Amino acid sequence: MQPSARRRRLRRRPRVALLVETSNAYARGVLQGVVRYTEQHPWSLQVLEQGRGDDPPRWLEQWDGDGIIARIETLSIAQAVLRKRLPTVDVSAARLAPSLPWVETDDRQIAKLAAEHLIERGFRQFAFCADTRFNWSRWREMHFSEHVRAAGFQCHTYLPRKAIKSMNALRAGLGRWLKGLPKPVGVFACYDVRGQQVLDACRDASLGVPEEVAVIGVDNDELLCHLAAPPLSSVIPNTLQTGYEAAALLDQMMAGRKVPPNAHLIAPLGIAERQSTDILAVEDRDIARALQFIREHACEGINVSDVLRTCALSRRVFEQRFQRLLGHTPRSEIQRVRLRRVKQLVSDTDLPFHKIAERTGFEHAEYLSVIFKRETGKTLSRYRTEARC
Repeated sequence: MQPSARRRRLRRRPRVALLVETSNAYARGVLQGVVRYTEQHPWSLQVLEQGRGDDPPRWLEQWDGDGIIARIETLSIAQAVLRKRLPTVDVSAARLAPSLPWVETDDRQIAKLAAEHLIERGFRQFAFCADTRFNWSRWREMHFSEHVRAAGFQCHTYLPRKAIKSMNALRAGLGRWLKGLPKPVGVFACYDVRGQQVLDACRDASLGVPEEVAVIGVDNDELLCHLAAPPLSSVIPNTLQTGYEAAALLDQMMAGRKVPPNAHLIAPLGIAERQSTDILAVEDRDIARALQFIREHACEGINVSDVLRTCALSRRVFEQRFQRLLGHTPRSEIQRVRLRRVKQLVSDTDLPFHKIAERTGFEHAEYLSVIFKRETGKTLSRYRTEARC
């Protein structure tokens, strides 16, 4: 073997630094996505346990590497990373290094899911609870308010002062705000930490959850959501895909390809429904019973005639009242619940598609494929692949 060929064969693995905190579920999910990429494209990784906002690690200045994936949340991290002049991908929404490409959650889609989740439960009063330190909170508030207004409703917003230092002061302020909201109200908390704080404030203020205040967060931090009282519903970000996409971009940059400093936004996977939103906020008892029946039996192949048996109404009156309260038809609601279950089975199981069709009330897998592509813009195979990347 020629020496040059041997050198190519023994070429070392790219050395990549991961400056991503390990202190929360979202960031750990991003790291897992990077690791999944390296299972197919071996790298030598440099990573240390750290928290959000920590100073740059001391080793970084002298580190001799090939690329960086960083969650740039502070100016000191931004400056330290840029000084290295290495291919770098940012996985933060803070945009403190605007010359870098960045990969983050699609906050428009996250807000849309949260709004639809609360609207589907019959809420007509809405509120957003922000954390003004973060861009993604501002974006989620903007998109949530837009979606709620487009549906014909108003949205109240809680914007805490940055100067609040005490957790007791924050909870007291949240309690006063929550008491002043019209009830029942659906509250979208910008992330699970804030959602847990909203639930604590509800308990302090003797507000019933979810009867008076329903709460949904973001990140689906399993431990945090189940420690909350009651357990917190949450939008599920696709953290694995976020990390995987960031790694793929960095690989291109390390190979010499010019990657523009654009946003690469990753859509969420869905909603983990728990007790904090487990209610139908519909004053019309007939429609509330119908909704409950649909959610319990939609995947059994039911139709509107089956739903009608839950209430003493004519089909015409029933459909008119349903449309007025929910903004769509009973048939659309049955289809929506089925497709939500399809998404869960496609992403979380290895069931063949014909089995998924059987379990979700679709007579044929071919028909399910057509409906799924029409509603999501993706084939079943593509949806499964993207959910597992």
